[in-house]
Amino acid sequence: MSLELTNSEATEKYKTMSFEKLVPNVYYVNIANGLKFFTDCLGFTIGHDEIKSSQPFCVLHKNGLSIFLFENALLAKEHNPEFRLVTKNIEEVYEKVSKSHPEFLHPNLKEITLRPWGAKEFALRDEQVCIIIQQW
Repeated sequence: MSLELTNSEATEKYKTMSFEKLVPNVYYVNIANGLKFFTDCLGFTIGHDEIKSSQPFCVLHKNGLSIFLFENALLAKEHNPEFRLVTKNIEEVYEKVSKSHPEFLHPNLKEITLRPWGAKEFALRDEQVCIIIQQW
């Protein structure tokens, strides 16, 4: 039995299994650093706030996207995720971010670059996470 399914086979097999979005967790040694990156730089807002609790966390939202931020030094040392945010206006995003928070521009992709696979991309990073901004 093959473990690979064609697109039509997978669609038929899993048609009742529907998902609406993927919501990642990101762990920081200091959650304030994550808030600076996601709220100040990228414009996310805090939808749920337990930042001042004994186990600080919050849920951030922007344009139908959500992300959980946690303050947990042990997990922060184990996890350094990379995400892609797809946009239809990469030049506008780049202009805002490069002027307001140039310290977050990734040294390996600090300008909008046309990639071999056809997407325009630039990247941001802080001490915990890398975000590739992408336009197709």
